[in-house]
Amino acid sequence: MQCNINQQGRTVRIIMGSIIEALGLAAGAWWFTGGPEWLIWPAIGCVAGGWFAIVEGILGWCAVRAMGFRTPL
Repeated sequence: MQCNINQQGRTVRIIMGSIIEALGLAAGAWWFTGGPEWLIWPAIGCVAGGWFAIVEGILGWCAVRAMGFRTPL
């Protein structure tokens, strides 16, 4: 896993991951306090996706770029 994004891309991925993570935690809290039963699955997906984006930002590695696609950041 070589570094394939610059500092701007790393920052964007960390911020994006943090926002997705917060949404997942909020959805999980809503589910825990009596929200709809189906809400746990999007909450789990957001938490996992948020962590993945944060790890990408920390490592400086983008999975989409590693597959050969060009991204704007």
